[in-house]
Amino acid sequence: MAPGPVETTEKQETETVAPKKLPKGVVLGPDGKPCRSCTDVSSWFAMSKSSGSTSKPAKPPRDCPPDVSALGRSSWTLLHSITATYPVQPTPDLQSETASFLRTFGKLYPCWVCAEDFQTWMTQNTPRVSSRSEFGQWMCEAHNAVNVKLGKKEFDCAKWEERWRTGWKDGRCDP
Repeated sequence: MAPGPVETTEKQETETVAPKKLPKGVVLGPDGKPCRSCTDVSSWFAMSKSSGSTSKPAKPPRDCPPDVSALGRSSWTLLHSITATYPVQPTPDLQSETASFLRTFGKLYPCWVCAEDFQTWMTQNTPRVSSRSEFGQWMCEAHNAVNVKLGKKEFDCAKWEERWRTGWKDGRCDP
């Protein structure tokens, strides 16, 4: 998502003002302002502390907009839950709609950096939606690609269905 054209007066202002040093983890949006959806809450609060504000709590109230971590966790939960309930043998129409949903999801995702990364990843890894098994494996691979970028541990994709559909074999998810 590239920024739109800049008017002359705005461009002149931008050229004369030196950029402020931002804390690590603060991502700027296409408008040049910090992007709440792309920045984790600790970086957001570090930014407000560096601007002299001391009245902010250490953690935001639960009813504040999600940061990039909360948004990611919620999104992966939704996407994996969709794969877990996807038909074993989906119709051609559902396969087409699912691929379209994933492309649209990649365009509408609130964190523009994450959205662009997902769109790029999908150009090289076309969504595999011809069966539940194939879709679940593809989604796990997509999630692992993000985990690698973030320096997190990869998930064993052989266990995706146990994690997101049937529950763990040791019974800890059973009532």
